[in-house]
Amino acid sequence: MKKQIIAAAVAASVSAVALADVAITGQMKVNYTHTDYDSSAVNDSDVFKREGDIYVKGQSGDTGVVMNFSVADHTTADSTKNGTLTVEDTYMTTKVGDVSLKVGQWDNGNNEMRASSRAAGKFEASTTVAGIGVKYENVNGGDDAVSLSASMGPVAASFKQKNAGEDYTITGNFQGVDAKYAVIGSDSANSDKSYTEVKTTVAGVSVKYGKAEADSSACLNGDTWLGDYEDDNYLCGHGVGDGTSKSYVWANMNGQDITGYELATDLAGNKVTYRNVTVDGVTGGDTSHNKVIVTRPLASGATFELTYTDVQDDAETITDYNSLDLELAVKF
Repeated sequence: MKKQIIAAAVAASVSAVALADVAITGQMKVNYTHTDYDSSAVNDSDVFKREGDIYVKGQSGDTGVVMNFSVADHTTADSTKNGTLTVEDTYMTTKVGDVSLKVGQWDNGNNEMRASSRAAGKFEASTTVAGIGVKYENVNGGDDAVSLSASMGPVAASFKQKNAGEDYTITGNFQGVDAKYAVIGSDSANSDKSYTEVKTTVAGVSVKYGKAEADSSACLNGDTWLGDYEDDNYLCGHGVGDGTSKSYVWANMNGQDITGYELATDLAGNKVTYRNVTVDGVTGGDTSHNKVIVTRPLASGATFELTYTDVQDDAETITDYNSLDLELAVKF
């Protein structure tokens, strides 16, 4: 009898393990960056950095739980966080009838016009009514928004009504050319931002053009390929370089526009990308940013990436520089 009870207990535990749906994925990258400043007033630098993420997702039927963690090296001003495992996203998703719910803390995603941000106490409910997507968002019972989205043929459109403005996006594919137009609107005077993008492939080369524009009281700080505004020290509106950190070379004060071009192709097993991004300085100082990126998958399962960057600022020559970044990255 005891043997039967023990066998039943073991079988029950095995079944519980088998029914558990938990996935753990992640990524890690390490970088060595040499930066050579044109001005002798700024010391050249050699920096090793690492950044890692762990994603945990549990699923039970239509209900899921997501927990994301990160660890990274920071600048001297933020050195207390070096090596610290930080909890980033923690949220639950589920369904009530045809309505999908999401509650917790998560990042709102990258955008060509604004940096991403994370907030706790968020609530989201979404469904589809007669082919139209409807979403309601709220943060801690305060800021809320209602979004509508729909597609018709090759064109997709979305509209969001916020407390203090309206956002909308229109995308489409026209004879092999992808086009996008997006607006972040504000009820405050002269505070709207917009982005236009066109991309296609010509003779095996991916070609992309993007232009972000800001009204006189609006500031662009998007953290996608168009700007790369993710340096630790960067804050929108700081103005041009302070002579100590290349992150400030992006002047990015109110009213500045940004134009970018990208060419990408595969060459001898490598992906080769060239980007040119120009910040139109409102005070007469434009910033030109040229970048060449070579990416190659390795037999070890890692990916190697070499990035050469050259930045020239018309107004602040003390922050002109070129850099070479070598990166090893892996996803699992």
